[in-house]
Parts: sequence; C-alpha cells; structure tokens
Amino acid sequence: MTYLRSPIKGKFWLLYMVVDVWSRKIVAARVHDHESDELASVLIDEGCKREGVDRAGLVVHRNNGPAMKGQTLLAMMQVLGVVPSFSRPGVSDDNPFSEALFCTMKYRPDYPDGPFASVEAAQSWVDGFVRWYNEDHQHSGIRFVTPAQRHDGTDIAILANRHQVYTETRMRSPQRWSGKTRNGSHIAVVRLNPCSASSTEAAPAGPADQRAPSGAQAGAAVA
Repeated sequence: MTYLRSPIKGKFWLLYMVVDVWSRKIVAARVHDHESDELASVLIDEGCKREGVDRAGLVVHRNNGPAMKGQTLLAMMQVLGVVPSFSRPGVSDDNPFSEALFCTMKYRPDYPDGPFASVEAAQSWVDGFVRWYNEDHQHSGIRFVTPAQRHDGTDIAILANRHQVYTETRMRSPQRWSGKTRNGSHIAVVRLNPCSASSTEAAPAGPADQRAPSGAQAGAAVA
C-alpha cells in the first residue's frame, strides 16, 4: 500500500496493490480513501479470482501495517488456504518488489506534480499505469520482457528467439561485441530476498498449467 496526495493537506488516498512476485504482473490495484483490512481482503480475493490462481501453496507477503495484519484479512487468507508472510520488523526493504514498483510508478513522466482531485481521478491514473506496466514495460528484472508476457509464459519463446538473434548476429559480426551477449535465459525461480539463500521462493501463481513446481512456493506481494 502507498499514499497518493489528495487536495486536502494531511489527507491521502491509499493505493492497495497486489503484484505477482514471480512475473511482476500487477494483478489488482484499487484506490480508497481509508485504510482497512477488509479492503485488502477484497483486493486479494479479486486478484485470485481474476487470474484463476491455484491457491495451493500461495504465499502472500506484505508489510506490518494495520490493514495488512487485520483479522478480516487473516481470516480470509485462512479460508482460501493462503500462507501469510510479513516483512521483518525494523527491516525497511523487506518487500523489495513492492518498493521498486512504487518507485517506478511515482517517477513516471506522467505522474502528477500536484494532488489527485478525487479517488476516481487517482483510480483512473492508476488503471493507465497498470496497463502500461503489465503490457508495455520491458522489465529489467525479468530479462526485458513485459510482466504480462512472463505471466502467460510467452516470454520463453521471446527469450529463446532473442538469444538466437544475438548469437547469429555475433557470429556474423564478432567485432561488435567485446564480451558476452545479453543473458537471454529464462528465470525459473525468484527469491523474495535475493541476498538470502533461504528466502522464500516464488514460482508461477497462475492457473493449474502454471502452478509452482514441486518444492517451490507460489508468491504474491501485497503492496
């Protein structure tokens, strides 16, 4: 969750967002005028239903704010069979995917310099950002494919074709490269905290044909 400026000094609109850690796709995003664990609960349920998520082994990582630790949200996750995960107390960067996403959002050229006039105005801008981020943004963390391509599995063919093009071009004109070509391998495992070998691993959290391989955990971050 992040704050968006409103016209009233000291008052903010709240952006609730769910992102699939494995693909980086934003699966749900809603702007509200107050903080509530019920709103967070509805958003997670909405995202799971829209994406047809196989909830077996799904881990939802989030911060320690009141809305993220409320009883309504925890009860909903228990019913859905979702495993809760929280940022470590005192560790400000323990949800790096969400923090990086919000940074990308707020540094977009079209991000307003002034406040959003209303919840509806903020939601309209966020909807446009989500479309751009999921469908057009070539994400550096997933080999410069879009989150939507990685989410639906088409990134595998794209990366393979890209690798072939690089290889053939280098063979024809080796003088153009002083080192290796860009890494085009498919990323099979994503760690919640890359610096830790024991960190929770995230694998596809989509329909049954994209479910996590044995031993891995599907992951989503609630921002």
